[in-house]
Amino acid sequence: MAGPLWPRTRRGSTDEALIRSVYEEHGHALLAYATRLTGDRAAAEDVVQETLIRAWRHSEALVNGKGSVRGWLLTVARNIITDRYRAKAARPAEVSGSAATPPVEADHADAVVNTMAVLGALEQLSPEHRDVLTELYYRQLSVSEVADRLGIPAGTVKSRSHYALKALREVFQNSGGRDGRRRGRPPQKPAGLREVVA
Repeated sequence: MAGPLWPRTRRGSTDEALIRSVYEEHGHALLAYATRLTGDRAAAEDVVQETLIRAWRHSEALVNGKGSVRGWLLTVARNIITDRYRAKAARPAEVSGSAATPPVEADHADAVVNTMAVLGALEQLSPEHRDVLTELYYRQLSVSEVADRLGIPAGTVKSRSHYALKALREVFQNSGGRDGRRRGRPPQKPAGLREVVA
């Protein structure tokens, strides 16, 4: 088929000439403004194109003599950018389908294994030490709050937490088989731990 599907009216060709002259006069400033706001040249070019389409659809706003044409164009461009940022924030983050990219959520298997190891190690501590560590680290209470909750002096909380962490370290070292013992066997408590707990 030769020629366009719809015959051009006089108004259509006038609007096209108007937009062409608007682009020649304000296109560079509009692109610079959009690039500054988006930080991305390709996205800025899309914004300029969308702005000119809206100007073409509302060509009466360009010729009615109210306000400056550049001001109207910059406002439209800013609104387009704002709408795009809002739309992007409203939908979930995009993920790449590439195998080289790491998954959005890390595998939680290691965290489960670590949690089980810590729970097993805590079971090997004395109840006094386990209670202090649970209150301090799991419930994230302060020393004075733990002292009030357990009904012991704050100094005792500090002392028990020190020796409990030391004993916990020994449990992890011994369960790793570094000293030749069977894995999972509870370590012998040092004499100092019995004195502090009692």
